[in-house]
Amino acid sequence: MTLFSSYQLGRLTLPNRLVMAPMTRVRAAAGGLATPSMATYYAQRATAGLIVTEGVQPSLIGQSNPGTPGLYTDEQVAAWRPVTAAVHANGGRIFAQIMHGGRVSHPDTTGTRPIAPSAVPAAGEVFTPTGPRPAPTPRALDTAEVAEHAQAYAQAARRAVDAGFDGVELHGANGYLISQFLSSNANLRTDLYGGSVVNRIRFAVEAVSATVEAVGAHRTGIRLSPGGTFWGVEETDVPELYTALLTELARLGVAYVHLEATAEEEVLVGLRRTWPGTLIMNPVPGLGAKQAGRADADHWLGLGADLISFGRAFLANPDLVERLRNALPIAPADEATFYQGGDRGYLTYSAHQYAA
Repeated sequence: MTLFSSYQLGRLTLPNRLVMAPMTRVRAAAGGLATPSMATYYAQRATAGLIVTEGVQPSLIGQSNPGTPGLYTDEQVAAWRPVTAAVHANGGRIFAQIMHGGRVSHPDTTGTRPIAPSAVPAAGEVFTPTGPRPAPTPRALDTAEVAEHAQAYAQAARRAVDAGFDGVELHGANGYLISQFLSSNANLRTDLYGGSVVNRIRFAVEAVSATVEAVGAHRTGIRLSPGGTFWGVEETDVPELYTALLTELARLGVAYVHLEATAEEEVLVGLRRTWPGTLIMNPVPGLGAKQAGRADADHWLGLGADLISFGRAFLANPDLVERLRNALPIAPADEATFYQGGDRGYLTYSAHQYAA
């Protein structure tokens, strides 16, 4: 078994074990609509075993950043169909990442106050249409309201399948809504969604369970960042918390768990032992300075991961699979164009020129 071996993921046969990780690119049109450029962008990278899209909001209040796409209106579904069709025409497979921002949002972006487990603002500044602004204090959800936000993932998943996606990945990482419920400092609740480990994982389990019921376990994955501190979240009892969560996810039989390397390797290897299903490992989480390479992938395959996700390496190298297969140079990504919009730094990265 190598990085280039095929893999059976649910009902999908992946030609290799490389996954394109979700990366925010803020290229959507007004109304959260996918664009022809987005279809080209993902189709260019269809040689990945699996593509996971940028975060897609399941509701307007779930939108974190301006310029991101949605899956909560009929128009958005229609706009995504050419994207999924382009990927499939190029022989690829694509999951939509469903991302509810929770407190990592701003009224200038959504027109309404963000919601969260508790009235605790995120650390730092959030993106708005007029530039970075201090993260606002969110409104704490009443107990009776929590279920509708768990169901929002399932509703978006139904729309994703209608739009031609092969499945969905719930964004449970990086300080967004599911991660906020898992947190011990963003979640100060005293009801059945806060306090104990059992209560802190409840929202994640309910969101995944609703999605499994909506589109099937074989179409449902989740991304997690154990011990991560994105947007100021903290988690106590990380091994216990994630062991409990993965145990519940195993009962639901989801297609995969996608872990970021945000905890000590020993903790992550322990979670691999807990999780009986497909594990996607992201060796270099976030858009930090380091870019994952073949050595990182082989290391985690050796530790029991089934699939390896690459972020910025896929951003700058549409043909990353062949570059890694042939030990060719990996082009660096231009950070100045990550979020600026337009096609430069989006569609302008070229494939390696291979000899005839």
